[in-house]
Amino acid sequence: MSPRRRACRAILAGVALSTVVALSACGGDHSTGGHGRPAVGAAPAASASAGVAPADVMFAQMMIPHHRQAVRMSELAGSRAADPEVTRLAERIRAAQAPEIATLTGWLTAWGRPVPSDSPAGGHLPGMDHGMPGMMSDADLARLEGATGRDFDRLFLSLMIAHHEGAITMARQEVADGRHAGARNMAQQIVATQQGEIDTMRKILARL
Repeated sequence: MSPRRRACRAILAGVALSTVVALSACGGDHSTGGHGRPAVGAAPAASASAGVAPADVMFAQMMIPHHRQAVRMSELAGSRAADPEVTRLAERIRAAQAPEIATLTGWLTAWGRPVPSDSPAGGHLPGMDHGMPGMMSDADLARLEGATGRDFDRLFLSLMIAHHEGAITMARQEVADGRHAGARNMAQQIVATQQGEIDTMRKILARL
């Protein structure tokens, strides 16, 4: 074979080898990306309930009806309270707790856990035998709905102080036992905010 033919065959062999290498790099297992990395979307999504403790679920399920009752009490103040400071305080409570209800509801939905129903009784879930400290009874609510003026103010403040104390008890339990960062942060805010409101309510009650 002439030197020229040997050179041509060597060139063709090199081209063929390059083509095989290129095709191997482009093809292969489609479940992986370049450099052996998994393709985008190949890894399973992390569970939404990861990092959630039973205490987190209980906190959300109990705080929702607890907050709903506080909002209901605060709404009554708009047409029944006589003292302007009571009216302002009630509006502040409503404005703070209504968004927290929405956040807690969103967490439970994301975690795949039942959300308490919105009912006058507080929305207890079937099988939830844990008491919620500070909750008003139906009789307490009826008394508050029937009161007006200074009588309403005094009753509202007395009931709301007990209600806030109950929320603080539940929030401190979440801080101690919870794992969800958002729930624990909310619990800490509840402790700080509602303790400040308790101090304010006691001052108002003392001058009425």
